[in-house]
Amino acid sequence: MIKNDLRKKHPDYLLAVAIFILMMFGLVAIYSVSKYYSLQITDGENDKYFLIRQLQWVGIGMIVWIIFQAIDYRFWQKNSKYMLFATIFFLVLPIVFGHDNERSSTRWISIAGQQFQPSELAKLSLIFYLSSWLSSNKLDNSKTLHFFLIMGAVSLLMLMQKDFGTLSVMLGVSATMYIIAGASYINLLFGGGLAGFLFWIAIKLEPYRLERFTTFLNPESDTLGSGYHIRNALIAIGSGGLFGLGFGQSKQKYLYLPEAHTDSIFAIICEELGFVRALVVILFIAFVGIRGFRVAKYSPDMYSALLATGITAWIIWQSFINIGAMLSILPLTGVPLPLISYGGSSLLILLAATGILINISKYADYQNKSLKKSGK
Repeated sequence: MIKNDLRKKHPDYLLAVAIFILMMFGLVAIYSVSKYYSLQITDGENDKYFLIRQLQWVGIGMIVWIIFQAIDYRFWQKNSKYMLFATIFFLVLPIVFGHDNERSSTRWISIAGQQFQPSELAKLSLIFYLSSWLSSNKLDNSKTLHFFLIMGAVSLLMLMQKDFGTLSVMLGVSATMYIIAGASYINLLFGGGLAGFLFWIAIKLEPYRLERFTTFLNPESDTLGSGYHIRNALIAIGSGGLFGLGFGQSKQKYLYLPEAHTDSIFAIICEELGFVRALVVILFIAFVGIRGFRVAKYSPDMYSALLATGITAWIIWQSFINIGAMLSILPLTGVPLPLISYGGSSLLILLAATGILINISKYADYQNKSLKKSGK
């Protein structure tokens, strides 16, 4: 049963401001990084091509953000029974109708001439479903089996799309929500073993993943082949030093570093702004995480707690995977840096998700530190 006596309060303004600052910084970074790419794609006529396109997505995204932060989060709980079907639909859609993007093996579909990645929507619909389902009853063996069957199906569909990066984010987010819902140590060990098995399956299905993993272990083994991307990312980061080469002064963005304005934008940020200022970017992302988990902690019920946890974990996991890959502490997977990298579908869905997080913050009870949540 959904509570109807919740008192709406002020939203978490600090969280909203931090999200907005990251998005505005992303626009500045995209302009600096993509100028040469823009000239290439427009035959030297426009160095703001990617900036203008991202500005358009920001405009649409802000409208979406305003709408979603105004919708009572309980609306999504009422419709949660459809969310599992929506997740499967969004993951099947690109397999049937999609095509390989020119920049990666990620599957996309075209809508009105615009490329869109349905798996971004699948992340959000999966969070909706798991929030409602995990909050409905206490975890038991049948529910645990159900959870692993769901994640197995999601993993299979993502592997068919050849999108291991997005799968890693979805597994990380789902595992975080599962732990918050009260998973036992035995279940966590089983889940870790299943994740390892999925990793082995992923390598067997696509041998290039083994090549990436080998490159991760030894980046200097093939600097002109599989190690080219990470080598140039590390060159960019190392060249920036403490305070950077200066805004717009990157050398690696001149077609040396692949995906410079999308997946690899953090490396260029480090090159131009240096370690100290890049650390500020990381601290802003961490601040969003802290505020998001704070909303989850003081949310009015278990459903909203899991929903806020899932959205916040999404931002943190994806940031960790992106930055970790650029620093060579994780294998390259190809996921954008949330709110900063160029990309319309990622930005649009993330703004919808953070709008929901802001809505939950309006009902958070920060005064009641012993708040006990119930799915009933």
